[in-house]
Amino acid sequence: MLKGGGNGADAPATPRRVPGDGATEAATNVRRKPRIRRAVAVVVIVAAASAPWWYRPALAKLDFFRVRQVEVRGVRYASPDEIVSRLGVDSTASVWDDIGPLEARVRRLPAVRDVRIERKLPGTLVVRVTEHPPVAYVQTGGQLVAVDARGHTLRLDPTVVNVDLPVLRRRDTVALRILGAVRETLPALFARIGDVRRGDAGGVVVQLNQPVGRVILAPANVTAERLFDAIPVEADLERRRLAASEIDLRFKDQVVVRLP
Repeated sequence: MLKGGGNGADAPATPRRVPGDGATEAATNVRRKPRIRRAVAVVVIVAAASAPWWYRPALAKLDFFRVRQVEVRGVRYASPDEIVSRLGVDSTASVWDDIGPLEARVRRLPAVRDVRIERKLPGTLVVRVTEHPPVAYVQTGGQLVAVDARGHTLRLDPTVVNVDLPVLRRRDTVALRILGAVRETLPALFARIGDVRRGDAGGVVVQLNQPVGRVILAPANVTAERLFDAIPVEADLERRRLAASEIDLRFKDQVVVRLP
């Protein structure tokens, strides 16, 4: 008897792939790769975030980064040598040392308003200084000393720095404040001021050197913006060829001119 094909018991079996150990390991590796990448990313982030705590101390130990030069920039009145001396660094220091204490030392100088220190690799520190500029000479102990708007004495070397400043009889805080504001915002007017003194009723008298003999009268709390109101009035006087002896700013929103 012939036995037919189909699904009989004696029909050849169709091969089927049954997942074994190799396929299971491959699937596990696929799932594991994202976890590894995340772990590596975390390590990189932690290393980058903690870099300031480990790379600077490591580099500071290398002779290649020893301080060999200091550049002082932005200085006109202060002494660069004094600033370098105040830093207190020598050839044993590294450019990777903490610059905070160095900036604090320089900032304590009377002439220094602010300071920022930068590194220029491999061995240079760049000291950028913002100064308190002198605004007047004051009679002190029989001699003239330069002072800033705060009234602090500035050590200027007249053989190095040639600066023309108003001369005050004393350290008048009001006069110094006015001179500081004018110097910062109205340098052309500042260059024409010869003196600032107290006037009547608590006001101030700003004596001009140019034109000779002209004064500006103002309240003690006068601002640089208010003093600016005198400038267009002076321009108008010049066009009219008029010589005014006084420009009075003591009246609100008015400028009063007195002719000789």
